[in-house]
Amino acid sequence: MVYRVLTVLFVIGLQFGALGCKSKAAQNESMNNNLFTSESFMAESSLKKAPNFKLQTIDGKTLQLSDFKNKVVIVDFWATWCPPCRRGIPDLIALQNEFKKDLVVIGISVDRDTRSSVADFARKQGINYPICYFTDKVVDDFGGIEGIPTSFIIDRKGNIVDSHVGLVDKDTYVQTIKQLLKK
Repeated sequence: MVYRVLTVLFVIGLQFGALGCKSKAAQNESMNNNLFTSESFMAESSLKKAPNFKLQTIDGKTLQLSDFKNKVVIVDFWATWCPPCRRGIPDLIALQNEFKKDLVVIGISVDRDTRSSVADFARKQGINYPICYFTDKVVDDFGGIEGIPTSFIIDRKGNIVDSHVGLVDKDTYVQTIKQLLKK
């Protein structure tokens, strides 16, 4: 089911440009739902805890979100066949390098038919952050995803403080990360 939805959203995304694999109207709606503003974050009591998922990595290990306590985490749902996802990878690599002590990027591949090519793709792209394979449960635990890429930014306390559907400008991530590191 998730695969069919993602395939349809990918085709729609191709029709509407490089921001993401979804419609323009849905992109605008999701941008308006972000929890982060340049002024401040929402009250901590209104934040949603990130689900403590446990997923298999491309190198056969198990990764849990709880392994990264006291770090800012970007969870990025993506696929090898998604052009905006591919365009965003260099920025995620740069962010992992720039904030390596305080940040971890976790890529969650939603590849189904192309799952066997994810590890090779990650190696060729020089991805320096962990890549996991999705499960329907992790997608559901995050409340579903409207299109890819979809990213969630999680603070050091495990709260989801921001989310984006579509390609995210690196400066947007940097601004949010720096705010979170001040807390």
